[in-house]
Amino acid sequence: MSKLNLYGANPVLRATPRILSIAGTDPTGGAGIHADLKSIAANGGYGMAVVTALVAQNTRGVRSVHTPPVAFLREQLDAVSDDVTIDAVKIGMLADVEVIREVRSWLEACRPPLVVLDPVMVATSGDRLLDPSAEQALRDLVSLVDLVTPNLPELAVLLAEPLARNWAEAIEQGKRLSSLSCVTVLVKGGHLTEAHCPDALVNTQGLLPTSVVEFLSPRIVTSNTHGTGCSLSSAIATVQARTGDWVESLAEVKDWLQDALAHADDLEVGMGNGPIHHFHRLFAEVTAPRQNFTDVLWRDIEAIRLAIFELPFVTALGSGALAEEQFSYYLAQDALYLSAYSRVLERASALAPDESARVFLAESARQCAEVESELHRNWLQDHNAPKLPSPVTESYLNHLSAVSERGNYAVLLAAILPCFWLYSEVGDQLYADFLARADGASHPYAAWLETYVDEGFAAATRRAIDLTDEAAGLANTEERAAMRAAFSTSSRLELEFFDAPRLFAGVSYAGI
Repeated sequence: MSKLNLYGANPVLRATPRILSIAGTDPTGGAGIHADLKSIAANGGYGMAVVTALVAQNTRGVRSVHTPPVAFLREQLDAVSDDVTIDAVKIGMLADVEVIREVRSWLEACRPPLVVLDPVMVATSGDRLLDPSAEQALRDLVSLVDLVTPNLPELAVLLAEPLARNWAEAIEQGKRLSSLSCVTVLVKGGHLTEAHCPDALVNTQGLLPTSVVEFLSPRIVTSNTHGTGCSLSSAIATVQARTGDWVESLAEVKDWLQDALAHADDLEVGMGNGPIHHFHRLFAEVTAPRQNFTDVLWRDIEAIRLAIFELPFVTALGSGALAEEQFSYYLAQDALYLSAYSRVLERASALAPDESARVFLAESARQCAEVESELHRNWLQDHNAPKLPSPVTESYLNHLSAVSERGNYAVLLAAILPCFWLYSEVGDQLYADFLARADGASHPYAAWLETYVDEGFAAATRRAIDLTDEAAGLANTEERAAMRAAFSTSSRLELEFFDAPRLFAGVSYAGI
């Protein structure tokens, strides 16, 4: 619930939320309200826009800015809010102190249920875009919003501090801003130079599972990143209005944004830094109508799949070099997971529309509870390992439980599918590594590896994929969007689950 609406009702989550962008223009379509409207539509929302500034710009830079009278700005804002129920607001470019004050006045009068602020304060060149009085007015506005999404230079300006030199300093700045303004902060690592791009949700008031929830994505090598900040902030406003969960929302948005960046070069727009490809997924589906729905799911998580195979735990497990205490930790968590996962499979069986699916899911639940768990018990009875679920295990089980409670069969199938599909893929790769060893017979974890290349498990994985495609064929557009979100979230949690060494060492995880 927005801090602007403390005494109102909780916001109603909507399958197609109505999102208002308050921002400047970009005639080339890559940033500002043009990018916002594309992002909102691409993430399942209905977009509206109020113009704060008319910007003459292209992919090579800004030429001039015209700021309309604030009275006309207020007329635009009132025209929308007098007629349309607004589910979320994204605020972008606010050119001067008068504009900031007028937007603040409207927010206090309208009290939208969810507000995301992208504080446009520093140009790509490093130049400050606002005068000191406007910077202070924007700092004051932060305390009224739900989420603020600064890049690192903007984060420093909001705090009136030097630019963070590394990710650790950036996280600490995010904590300070959250404490000072009682706001959730999305700290973005795009300005850093590491091979991976970190992001983190930060809230020091207990609104997140932990005060810092980190995400890590492979850095996409492209110069076509124009409007990335606009697109991310409007996308997360849209998805949050659908899910009501900041962590789930950011995970979904990052998957989409990763795809949009990966295919940005396909657009060939402009001679400078071009835009991202907001609608690549839609274009891909239109040009490949015979594609199975699960092919779309698999493509959605390409970055996650690549990241799993790069994890130290996975590579060490394949070679047999993994320390026993780390493997024991992993199996102990997996045993706790399987116990609950079998109940989720039972729930899916109860929801299944035909006898064949019910029998398959019920048998999968039995296999999970009896056959696979026996392998874990045989190992763990001779090895010490933690008996309590880790935060990652709890997060994964909470996610599955939440999807299960919603009672949508198709979405639940998508949520449970990664446990079949990703384990099968990882098992195939690790078993290939195992066979390539000259002393393969002495591999300490051979029994576990053989379980996941067993033809029975492979057949079960294929059946789970087929059931998901069948369910998607009967689902409506909103349900298929929810299936993609559930599958991506489960896949991200699988990545975190596989990252046993850092979890075992007590280091906080940074996942996709």
